[in-house]
Amino acid sequence: MIADRSDRRSARLFVVETDGTMRDLARTRLATLFSPGDLVVANDAATLPASLHGTHIPSGEAIEIRLAGWRSLPDPTRFVAIAFGVGDHRTPTEDRLPPPALSTGDRLRLGPLDAVIECLLDHHRLLELRFPGTPAAVLAGMAQHGRPIQYAHVPEPLALWDVWTKIAARPLAFEAPSASFALDWRTLQTWRLRDVGFAALTHAAGVSSTGDPALDSRLPFDEPYHIPERTAERVARAKLRGRRIIAIGTSVVRALEAAANPDGSVRAGNGIATGRIAQGTSLRVADAILTGVHQPGESHFELLRAFADDALLAKTFAALTASGYRAHEFGDSVLYNCQPLQLSARTEGEASHHAAWL
Repeated sequence: MIADRSDRRSARLFVVETDGTMRDLARTRLATLFSPGDLVVANDAATLPASLHGTHIPSGEAIEIRLAGWRSLPDPTRFVAIAFGVGDHRTPTEDRLPPPALSTGDRLRLGPLDAVIECLLDHHRLLELRFPGTPAAVLAGMAQHGRPIQYAHVPEPLALWDVWTKIAARPLAFEAPSASFALDWRTLQTWRLRDVGFAALTHAAGVSSTGDPALDSRLPFDEPYHIPERTAERVARAKLRGRRIIAIGTSVVRALEAAANPDGSVRAGNGIATGRIAQGTSLRVADAILTGVHQPGESHFELLRAFADDALLAKTFAALTASGYRAHEFGDSVLYNCQPLQLSARTEGEASHHAAWL
């Protein structure tokens, strides 16, 4: 079952314990599940209006550009992008028409914005794009013309505020860090009263689907992140005291593990998460993850294989399906507590790169 943005108040929470036992709760119970000294870490990235419809000037044909990656994070004029032909989100992504025949140097008219294809990458939908003009003018054009990236399971157009979480800050994500839809100010206040820590990082969450199996197999793309000094300090303190780190969403796991030190602390500052977290990845930082309902084969589901073995994941997915849990970004939530096997495997690093943004 799928869910749209109107369903959040009735959201449910499925808890998978370290021993494999499971609980079905109201999501409002999230505030009561953690112990004093535990640290919850969430992604505070706001979502860009990253879907831009317009015209491929050489052919005069319609095109949709979905921004999917930063070429240089401080510079909002150059992006990796995915191109589609005529149509919109109401057509399932896998059924979308291909873009017009594209060439390096082609110009696009995207509402008030002009864009130039800087180069074509190794897939017919994947390209690098440049917007001539000042960063301020480009961002203003996006705000005026762009819309959130959207999929067919929510047929009505989304407004930008529909895809911003309660803690949204700097607009860097291409799709919502949707696990944070489970958070509200009452939950944060309850954690404060119970001495459960809360910290944020900023991770440029990317697209969840391209509509092409070969391109989807590459997801997630490289994604930049920023970990504040305060967040790094709180992670180190929790680890030193033997308390748990609970990641709100796959993007948080990816950032924390990319920045991980051997002792489970993390390096503050800017970095780029590369590679993939999957079965066999030794998690150094995250002890639990709150996420959505993900299906086998999705990149988000692959990350969960670092938290639980395939037998438990299959059992969990069967229970979620039988109980009518709702999938997608506005759906229900699942809390996976890391299995003992994964908890003991803290010695090998995840293949990610921690580097300064250019």
